[in-house]
Amino acid sequence: MPPSTTRGGLVPAKIKNVTAGEDVECMFNPFEYTLTKQNQWEKKASKGSNTPEVRFKQGGSQTLKLKVHFDTLQTGSDVRQHTDKLWKMMMVDDSTRHAQSDKSAPPEVAFEWGRLFFKAVLTNMTQKFTLFDDQGTPLRCEVDLTLEQMIDIDDYGPQSPVAAGAAQAATTTTTTTSASRADTVGGSPDAMRSTMENNNIDNPHKIPPGTTLSKPRN
Repeated sequence: MPPSTTRGGLVPAKIKNVTAGEDVECMFNPFEYTLTKQNQWEKKASKGSNTPEVRFKQGGSQTLKLKVHFDTLQTGSDVRQHTDKLWKMMMVDDSTRHAQSDKSAPPEVAFEWGRLFFKAVLTNMTQKFTLFDDQGTPLRCEVDLTLEQMIDIDDYGPQSPVAAGAAQAATTTTTTTSASRADTVGGSPDAMRSTMENNNIDNPHKIPPGTTLSKPRN
């Protein structure tokens, strides 16, 4: 079976329902998308100064905003057959309902296009219908989506599931005997210090055997 493409013959961007394993492929790839992130800072009084003291409070989630277009004029079918899967991503998923609390939530989603794999939750969706047949059936629409980041990942690093897993696997090591523990932490003094700082270790000779350490990325 040949791979699917957009109307322009390009590899389509996808909005993925990660929980249900369903994909919505874009008929037309986005013209643009916007990534934003906002941190929270606290202002403290600073007597005798022209500006207050500013202290970091916490980081905010990264947000992805994009617009996608759907058009079924050629077939005359209802365009909502394609976009109803997007609305499903805004609804509570009963398959994940907790047996004891009886609570559930909308599914996890992701936007995948090229090297970008943005795992998130869908926080806002607006659908605008722009073309109808003589019976009032919608044939064309544009959908505005807002996705909010779920996990802390490098903004510009490898973000596909395979690449992210490979990068994580390459940055861990397990200590063995006490004689080789310092060498395991890092071959050079600089590498050893970086690994110790990354794992909050004061003395590499006191690391218990079998401890898994994460190494800083190069």
